[in-house]
Amino acid sequence: MILLLAAALAAATPPSAPAPPPAALAEASHALTAGRLDQAREMIAAAVKAGAAGEPVDRLLADLAFVSGDNVRALAGYAALFAAHPDNGFLAERAGISALKLGNSLRAIAFLDHATAKAPSWRAWNARGVAADRMNDWATADAAYARAEAIASERGEITNNQGWSLLLRGQWTEALAKFEQAAQRDPKSPRIANNLELARDALKDRLPQRGPGENDQAWSARLNDAGVAAAMRGERGRAIAAFAQAIETRTAWYNRAADNLAAVQAAQ
Repeated sequence: MILLLAAALAAATPPSAPAPPPAALAEASHALTAGRLDQAREMIAAAVKAGAAGEPVDRLLADLAFVSGDNVRALAGYAALFAAHPDNGFLAERAGISALKLGNSLRAIAFLDHATAKAPSWRAWNARGVAADRMNDWATADAAYARAEAIASERGEITNNQGWSLLLRGQWTEALAKFEQAAQRDPKSPRIANNLELARDALKDRLPQRGPGENDQAWSARLNDAGVAAAMRGERGRAIAAFAQAIETRTAWYNRAADNLAAVQAAQ
């Protein structure tokens, strides 16, 4: 009877689904690296449906969110993984960059400081420079960009960010030189080309330079006023350059300058 009961139970119990092979997750990772995001998303979903779980899946989902621009999910995923692996500088780097893209500079700095201490890369140092710029911490920004450039001197995005940092300080001539250098390193970058044009317009049209000790509010207001005056005179290029720079200060003048910029760009 016992043998018959055991046999009956075995027959009534369906076999458990086999765990997905590690190769399935490896293939999803490869698709993600190759930029085939839809395919990677489908492969990850299929692996999860087949029973895949745990950190390998969490890492792939965080990576997918990161390259897809879903910074909220990316930050949550990398932060959780980093909490379990506090010595992993790459996880801290990705979490910091995601926080930076979300505008959370303080959280970004916390992660990026871990990243540059654990496993410094040019991307981590470059992002740390951007975070410092947003805090008007020019000394830290200069030091971070220098560290990034020492690792990857050929990267145009580092030089571009150095130029933007100088532009935020109102140092138009120095910024222009950096943008020109960045354009030589990465001549196909639309972002660098736009920044180069902005710096040239700023110098050509004599935009207000930031005064010693002048705070963001005051300088942004002067830039906005310069843009309004230029727009009234029909100087479209100067107006756009002024409003774009005023927006970057992120002060109370942000919305006003943004509205003015949209109006000038819409007027053909």
